[in-house]
Amino acid sequence: MTRNVPAGPGQQHAEILFEAGRNVRLRVAADLSPAGLLGIAALVSGILLSTAVLVTAAGHAARQRRA
Repeated sequence: MTRNVPAGPGQQHAEILFEAGRNVRLRVAADLSPAGLLGIAALVSGILLSTAVLVTAAGHAARQRRA
């Protein structure tokens, strides 16, 4: 399904085409509003912060096992 709708004011549009050899072709397109971009930023921030907590906890547990 192909949709050719121009992005409105404030909308962000991104498109990428990846080709590998003759038989592999991947096309991805995304249209996002400013609210959608903020939502994605909040999700990525949450993932990075939770990963930092997990790494800290794992380091603390490893130090306790050595002692």
